Amino acid sequence: MATKTIGIIMNGITGRMGYRQHLVRSILAIRDQGGVELADGSRVQVAPVLVGRNLEKVKEIAERHGVDRYTTDLDAALANPEDEIYFDAQLTTVREESILKAIAAGKHIYTEKPISESLEGSLRIARAAAKAGVKNGVVHDKLYLPGLLKLKRLIDGGFFGRILSVRGEFGYWVFEGDWQQAQRPSWNYRSEDGGGMTTDMFCHWNYVLENLFGRVEAVTAKAVTHIPQRWDEQNRPYTATADDAAYGIFELEGGVIAQINSSWSTRVHRDELVEFHVDGTEGSAVAGLHNCVAQHRAETPKPVWNPDLIEATPFREQWHPVPDNAVFDNGFKAQWEQFLRYVVGEGEHVYDFLAGARGVRLAEAGLQSSAQGRRIELGELSA
Repeated sequence: MATKTIGIIMNGITGRMGYRQHLVRSILAIRDQGGVELADGSRVQVAPVLVGRNLEKVKEIAERHGVDRYTTDLDAALANPEDEIYFDAQLTTVREESILKAIAAGKHIYTEKPISESLEGSLRIARAAAKAGVKNGVVHDKLYLPGLLKLKRLIDGGFFGRILSVRGEFGYWVFEGDWQQAQRPSWNYRSEDGGGMTTDMFCHWNYVLENLFGRVEAVTAKAVTHIPQRWDEQNRPYTATADDAAYGIFELEGGVIAQINSSWSTRVHRDELVEFHVDGTEGSAVAGLHNCVAQHRAETPKPVWNPDLIEATPFREQWHPVPDNAVFDNGFKAQWEQFLRYVVGEGEHVYDFLAGARGVRLAEAGLQSSAQGRRIELGELSA
């Protein structure tokens, strides 16, 4: 069968996420496996061109991984008609301008989130893409993780009965950067550079909630900067102007209530860095990035709280692991493959710019709720 090669302009691959997940574990992995197989047996191969501001960094990455095309000139890359897809993993502050350039050049767009710094900018991108007739997609990586895929299987199989509530815990301790190096870049803690927990994670929580449990209809949130001073990559102290924790209550269609705590100022006492506890009338489950355990109504014990006795009930042992029943690939790679098939006309990709805009809207509403101390209702959103 024939193989079609698609050129992909990859902007921002010198960053942690762009390099590890999108370049190495997705595009290069797809290249090395011989491309993506289509339903008719033919294949789509990928040919990346790496774009970045620092020529030496981009060149070093390209040479290390056998990529023969790299540049610091985005305009020149966009001018090549053989490169059909533009991918963006830059800082959020510069993403909108680059995406609009790529749309004007007729490229199909695949991008990290947030897709813009504002809802207004996100809708501007969505309208431009619709007018130009280019296909577009936004990274929704967590939906492709093994733990959430198993949770989705439980939902689709009717395991929960009527879902009542969702409780999410996400985060870990990010060192301040003085006596131990921080695990996250300093821009994450400066609002002027697009940082902040709410801006970062509410975009994720929006697509997780709406694709698993229902559309978010209202939010009440509190965004907090627990650690006011941090140290940057040059060991210089700076003031943290962005929130490092966000506590949200999300009201979903159908009456489901979700509560999600997100923090870079917490120490982990759970099995995974993020976990979702779902309760329903017929059963409950706890899903992380990789694992999922469940407890059915018929197997639910009847504990009685007695503060005078040390609790001896092995609660965790009363839950059953949900089996894999499949081989799970890297979540970022799996979505890349889906988007590539969509570009060549096979299948759908519903995680488009409008889906990305809904995530940005939820982040804005969360910050508004925190600043004003009130519940914010969300209606339908259209471009």
